[in-house]
Amino acid sequence: MKTIHFQVPDDVDLKDYEYTMIIAAKLYEDGKLSSGQAAKIAGLSKRAFIELLGRYRVSVFSSSLSDLHSDIANA
Repeated sequence: MKTIHFQVPDDVDLKDYEYTMIIAAKLYEDGKLSSGQAAKIAGLSKRAFIELLGRYRVSVFSSSLSDLHSDIANA
């Protein structure tokens, strides 16, 4: 696992867990991580991660047509 460090201006009022959730949600949204992988980065259970995605304006549902067909087939 990689560790990254970045500087955020003092006037940005976010908690540490919010930064990790933002990063995990974006990587999930972009299809770089599965929901389980993203949840692990955020330090949450998969269920809790999925429940919080809406707060970060990220859909649980993929926008890929092939993913949609796969989800329907697996349902």
